Amino acid sequence: MAVKHVGQMSSGAKVLVAMRTLPGDPNSALVIPTAALKQTYHDELDSLVMKDEAQQAYELATVLNVRKFSDGSTMLPSLHAKGLMQKVPTNAVTMTPATTKESWVQLDELNKIIAEQRGVGIDELAITENGKPGKTTSTTATVTPAETNGVLSDEDLAAQYRAQADQLYKEVQQLRKQADELAPKTTAKKTAKTSA
Repeated sequence: MAVKHVGQMSSGAKVLVAMRTLPGDPNSALVIPTAALKQTYHDELDSLVMKDEAQQAYELATVLNVRKFSDGSTMLPSLHAKGLMQKVPTNAVTMTPATTKESWVQLDELNKIIAEQRGVGIDELAITENGKPGKTTSTTATVTPAETNGVLSDEDLAAQYRAQADQLYKEVQQLRKQADELAPKTTAKKTAKTSA
């Protein structure tokens, strides 16, 4: 079974790839070195990355931004606050979706393949302020790690939270629309009144 978001650095260190590319910096990725994690975080992230939710996610960061560790902290900001995420060159990461090396591919090559399949440039793969992949038009609302230590700055993390909130809001609207199509609100209100 192939597993997305799993890779290793050229040094051999295992990583989870939170973001394959960064807005305004298509040659960099945001990774979580698993050896640096305490055991509970390691186990919980390992379990999460195997779930359908993570496997279907375009970027692992979108799932980490809404899921919580057992200590109650939201995963993405907790990893950021503890300095457990690193900005690295995409050509230094090999994606290892399976145990057989034949399926392994360097992240920069994978990004080229995905861009070709989508008919876009590599600079359009990063998640932007609207929570979806696309070309960055504004540098003020993009998610880029701070140059000093390779982790997201508070401003960048706040921009990412806003983008995720916007995306979740759109999903809520879509789910409500689908629910209303299945059972219009007037039916739901009548049911509530008759049961009261």
